[in-house]
Amino acid sequence: MKWRNWINALIGIWFILAPWLLGFSHLSGATWTSVVIGLVQTAASIWAAYEEKVGWATWQNWVSLITGLWFIIQPFALSLTANGAETWTGVILGIVTIILNLWTMAEGKDSSGRRVSSGRANTSA
Repeated sequence: MKWRNWINALIGIWFILAPWLLGFSHLSGATWTSVVIGLVQTAASIWAAYEEKVGWATWQNWVSLITGLWFIIQPFALSLTANGAETWTGVILGIVTIILNLWTMAEGKDSSGRRVSSGRANTSA
């Protein structure tokens, strides 16, 4: 369902702004990583919202899911654990991103509500 893609896009925007909102913008590696992965998340999620294919065949949802995994790992990989807000935000929003993408891909319905398999609408039943 497309609303989940839009929520994932908003999460991506959050990670673009997070270095300044959570106070780690002085760490250039962490800042650039957050901004770039946030941009990837936002672009993939918006693209998925307009994509005709649904289900497990949508590469955009897979990209968004992988960025969700990175959001969980990021605070630990980039030594941001001293910033509790970044750690918890990354872990929680990463989990939300993963759940929303898995839910979207597993549901497998097109925009008209028809069940699909392998990216094509099933017109029977």
